[in-house]
Amino acid sequence: MHKRLVCFGDSLTARKEGYEEPLLTSMLADHFEQWYIINSGVPGNTSSQALARIKKDVLAHKPDIVTILLGSNDAGLHKLVPLLTYRRNLEKMIRQIGPEQVVLISPPPVDECKQNKRTNQVMVLYAQTAKLVATQYQVPFIDFFHYLYFHKNCSSLLKGVADDGLHFGEGTYELLCELIIDAIEDKFL
Repeated sequence: MHKRLVCFGDSLTARKEGYEEPLLTSMLADHFEQWYIINSGVPGNTSSQALARIKKDVLAHKPDIVTILLGSNDAGLHKLVPLLTYRRNLEKMIRQIGPEQVVLISPPPVDECKQNKRTNQVMVLYAQTAKLVATQYQVPFIDFFHYLYFHKNCSSLLKGVADDGLHFGEGTYELLCELIIDAIEDKFL
C-alpha cells in the first residue's frame, strides 16, 4: 500500500535550490519510491499562517505521516511570533493531525554574518520550544538546530543558492532527509 507523507512548513520545506521540484520532497521520494510525497511548504509562512492552511494543505491529503518544519519565520525579528503562540500553534497542529502521525523538526540555525533578521540566540529558543512540544506529545523530534550548529562544517552547511544565511543548500537537504528517513523508519516502519 502506498503511504502518504506530507512535508509541512515554510520556504525551508518548499525550496527548489535550482531544481524543478522542492528538494526535500524530491530526495524523500527517491528513498520512499512507493509513497506519495506531498510538499506543503509555503515560503514566508509563520506557524500562525501555516496553522490557518492546515486543513487544505495537510489534512485534505489524508496523510499517514506529516513532517512539520516551522519556526524560522516565527523567530525573524521582522515577524517575531511570541514563543507561547508558536508553541500553541505546534500543539494545535499535532492535535489536528494526530500525534501518532507527526515528525517534528526544529528550525535550523542561521549564519549570523549573512542573516540580519534572525539570530541564533533567538532561533535556539524556538528550537527548544519545538523540543518541549515533541516531548509533551511524544512525537519523534529532529533537533536540526543543534545538529547543524555543532556540526564541524556548520557555516558551509548553511550556504545555499541564495547564500542569505537562512536557506541552506543541497548537501544540507541530504542530511535533513537522512534524519527524516531515520525518524520515519524508527517510528513508523
